[in-house]
Amino acid sequence: MSSGHGADSAPAPHDTTADTPAGTTRPAPAPTDATGEAPSKTSMFSSLRVRNYRLFFLGQAVSNTGTWMQRIAQDWLVLSLTGSATAVGITTALQFLPMLLFGLYGGVIADRCNKRRLLLLTQSTMGVTGLVLAALTLSGHVHVLHVYALAFALGLATVVDNPTRQTYVSEMVGPRMLRNAVSLNSANFQSARLVGPAVAGVMITAVGSGWAFLANGLSFLAPIAGLLMIRTGELHATERAPRSKGQLREGLAYVRGRPDLLWPIVLVGFIGTFGFNFPIWLTAFTDRVFEEGAGTYGLLNTLIAIGSLAGALLAARRAVSRMRLMLGAALLFGVLEMTAALIPSFWLFAAVMLPIGVMGMTFNVTANSSVQLASDPTMRGRVMSLYMMVFVGGTPIGGPVMGWITDTYGARAGFLAGGLVSALVAVGVALALARASGLRLAFRPGNGRRVLTFVPRDAKTEETEETEEAEEEAGAKSRPAAPVASAVG
Repeated sequence: MSSGHGADSAPAPHDTTADTPAGTTRPAPAPTDATGEAPSKTSMFSSLRVRNYRLFFLGQAVSNTGTWMQRIAQDWLVLSLTGSATAVGITTALQFLPMLLFGLYGGVIADRCNKRRLLLLTQSTMGVTGLVLAALTLSGHVHVLHVYALAFALGLATVVDNPTRQTYVSEMVGPRMLRNAVSLNSANFQSARLVGPAVAGVMITAVGSGWAFLANGLSFLAPIAGLLMIRTGELHATERAPRSKGQLREGLAYVRGRPDLLWPIVLVGFIGTFGFNFPIWLTAFTDRVFEEGAGTYGLLNTLIAIGSLAGALLAARRAVSRMRLMLGAALLFGVLEMTAALIPSFWLFAAVMLPIGVMGMTFNVTANSSVQLASDPTMRGRVMSLYMMVFVGGTPIGGPVMGWITDTYGARAGFLAGGLVSALVAVGVALALARASGLRLAFRPGNGRRVLTFVPRDAKTEETEETEEAEEEAGAKSRPAAPVASAVG
């Protein structure tokens, strides 16, 4: 197994150079599909023409709706049982703690095993956790410790499910349509986010949280049925990683040696840890700042989902994923969060949830597709497990920290802190990537004004050019005039 660029891997579309085995640089080829042809511009829903992916997509649409219903019901149940935003943060942290502890092992399993069989096992396990929580809640015996335990069990299943599901998409659609499929997966998830919170808010108010948990448990029948109907002969076969020692270290070394993988994953880790704690902030804003109920909490989640859906669909139309788009979206995401934290009016606060959703999803989809396309297929499971580990595995750290800030200093301070971290890290990663690519910041003229931009490190700035011209002119004046040659020689 190669630890460098494989024959079937392609550098990230935004790269201008790629390392060769000898350590020299060469122009990076354009991304190609399995036939070696450059990808043409795709339509927004082109991946849905693939039967296997269409079955997978429809099954996920049903289970994602149930998942969002459970998320809203679970957050509200914990808040009702404890009255603490910190407890909501702990629940979220326990759900993602297994990803932090065991996430890389999930990637090794995904690289080694049959992905369809793994998904059948993980999806069944996740459905059972929903049914157990429903039984406890409907029977009136639920305790916050039960919620904690089931959240942790769900996280254990997610350790294997996440990298397997992410990489199985490439087997269904192939590399040419992978970016489009990743965007549609995100649109699928966010579409469910539109329906799930709204239904959950009505259901909690009318009949209680238990029925939302029951609906989630039953919703996993849809993806299981879809996986059973997939035609395995139509999959794009990828090489499985053989069993060997040191595969975790090999995966980490592979990412460490690739700045186009390392720095996006670092950025994803910080924003996932500190910038995506909406269950904590929105429950606190709803209950303490605006003094509203579960319906308002569902509305705020729905508005974020509308923005996220728009961001995912816009990403599905893009032919390439550019690093500057990822960095710009991350920076704006942080700035918008800080802005929302300071808004006094409920309706203005609610309106800002829309662009927050757009920027958050644009960042997430661009980072996800860029990292997948830049990875060797035999390493993709481990790379994506690291990606998901830092994105959701940081929640056990960020959740309690943001919950404590929110409880101690108020909802506005918590939201402001998350946005500030996201914005600062986006700027820091932009500078690190520029340095790794041999670039530096400089002022360049544009539209009659100077614009701050990245230029090659050896390029002269406008100020340097003006200084050199002035020095050359001064030197010419100080030199004695050269003798004039005779016209006759």
